Amino acid sequence: MSNDEKKIPEEKTEEKTKSRRGFLKDIAAGTLGAATLAGAATLLTGSTEAEAKATWAEWFQKNYRLMTDEEKKEAIERLEQRYTEEYGKKTTVDGSPAMEGVLYGYALNIQKCIGCRRCVYACVKENNQSRNNPEIQWIRVLKMEKGNFTQENMDKGYPRDYGIQVGGNAYENSGVTLEGEHYYEPDEVPEKGHFYFPMQCMQCEKPPCVKVCPVRTTYREPDGIVVIDYNWCIGCRMCVSACPYWARRFNWGEPNLPADEMNPVTHYLGNRPRMKGVAEKCTFCLQRTRKGRYTACVEVCPVGARKFGNLLDPESEVRKILDRKRVFRLKADLNTYPKFFYFID
Repeated sequence: MSNDEKKIPEEKTEEKTKSRRGFLKDIAAGTLGAATLAGAATLLTGSTEAEAKATWAEWFQKNYRLMTDEEKKEAIERLEQRYTEEYGKKTTVDGSPAMEGVLYGYALNIQKCIGCRRCVYACVKENNQSRNNPEIQWIRVLKMEKGNFTQENMDKGYPRDYGIQVGGNAYENSGVTLEGEHYYEPDEVPEKGHFYFPMQCMQCEKPPCVKVCPVRTTYREPDGIVVIDYNWCIGCRMCVSACPYWARRFNWGEPNLPADEMNPVTHYLGNRPRMKGVAEKCTFCLQRTRKGRYTACVEVCPVGARKFGNLLDPESEVRKILDRKRVFRLKADLNTYPKFFYFID
C-alpha cells in the first residue's frame, strides 16, 4: 500500500456511520431543531438563510392535496415571503379551495375568432409565464389556410394508371386541422384566406394526464380544474406526452420572469412562479375564477368569442350556449370528456 493510501481505522469508520445514521434518525423523529436544519440547508445550497429555510422546507413538505390546513398555511406563508423578497413587491399566494356546486366550463365561438392572439398575451401576463428563451404560452391559436379543390390538379395523382392511390388534390389545405401555424405576427387580422382555431387545456372530466402521472402531482379539483402541485412534479413529462391537446408546457430552463412584469396576485395551484424542471398549463385562472371573476382570456377578447361559467348553473352563459348553439368537443373519440366546447352561431 502506498503512503497516500492510508487505511482508516475501523472504529472511526463505524463512528462516522453511526453519526450519519443518528442524524437521519433525528430528522425522522423530529428531534433536530429548525435552526439546525436551516444551518445545514444554508451550507448545502450556498444561499442566504431566508432562502435556504424556504427551499429546505419545500423539499420536505407533503403533496398539497394531502396537507392539513395548518401545513397549507405554513407552505403559503413561506412562498409569500420568498416571492416578496425575490421580486421586490408584496406577493400574495391564495389557497382558496373549489367552491361547492361549481363545475367550470368554457365555450369558444370559432366563427367569431379573428386570430388577434390577445388572449395569448393576456394569459402570459396574468399567469406569470416565462417571457423569453423561450416564452411559454399556455394558449395556442392555430392559423389555418382555406383551400379549394381544382381541375388543374386532377391529372397530378399517382400512379397515373387506372386505380389512382393518391389524388392530385390530396395536399390542399382546406379543412386541415391542427397543422396550422402556432406563432404568427401579421400586420392585420383576420388575414385573407385564413381562419383560426384556439386551443388550450380542456380541463377534461377524464384527464389522461392525471392517469399517467406517477407521483399524483397533477389531479382534478372538485370544480373540474386539473391542477399541478409544482413542488411535487418530478419532470418526467409523461403528462405532456399523454395530453392529446398539446396543452402542457415544460420548463427546460430557469423561467425568465422579469420582476416588474410579475403578477403578485397568485394561487398556490395556479399562477405562482414556477421553477426549472416542472410542467405547467392553463388552470382557468383559478386565482380569478374562484373569486367570481372571468379568466384573463375571456376578459380581453375583443370580439366576445370566449365564454366561461358554471356548467351546473342553467342561467350561466356557457350553459345557455350548450343548450342553444351547435356545439362540439375536440377529439371526442378519445373519451376525455373535455369541458372546453367549440360552437358556431
